[in-house]
Amino acid sequence: MASKKADGGKEQATGGFTLGDVTRLVDSLEGSDVRTLVWTRGGEKVVIRRGPAPVNVVSSPAQAAVAPAAPVAAPVPAAAPPSAAPAKAPEKAPEKPGHLVTSPFVGTFYRAPSPDSPPFVDVGSIVKKGQVLCIVEAMKLMNEIEAEVEGKIAEILVLNATPVEFGEKLFRIESA
Repeated sequence: MASKKADGGKEQATGGFTLGDVTRLVDSLEGSDVRTLVWTRGGEKVVIRRGPAPVNVVSSPAQAAVAPAAPVAAPVPAAAPPSAAPAKAPEKAPEKPGHLVTSPFVGTFYRAPSPDSPPFVDVGSIVKKGQVLCIVEAMKLMNEIEAEVEGKIAEILVLNATPVEFGEKLFRIESA
């Protein structure tokens, strides 16, 4: 990280982010309704997401670090009175038909081979088995994710350039 001491001994950023910068960003989100913050400075990008599954990423050409996010508490249901009938388990919504393509890695999901290229597929695209659907970047390696079945892209379930978890649903392909 390049930084200079200005007059008065204060640190000025000349390039990317310091751990202190990221900590201040996280602290500034405390008590706010902001769920996602994306900030770019000097070739580095900080993405802070808050919610049920917080993911905090700092990426730079030179290094990557993870910053802690504030935990989010889940609502606690009120206790039912003793005279109430036992509650039934909520019914699952019926699953939509089709084949789900999931992420084989933890990484970053990309719809196109480069920022200035068109996406590999869009909703409504007809795909063949083995056709590249997206890229998941894991540990600086670009992994092409291919269609396992032929069909039509019914849904794209992840936003471009966002972190994905192992097994996270990426696409739903319906039979053609």
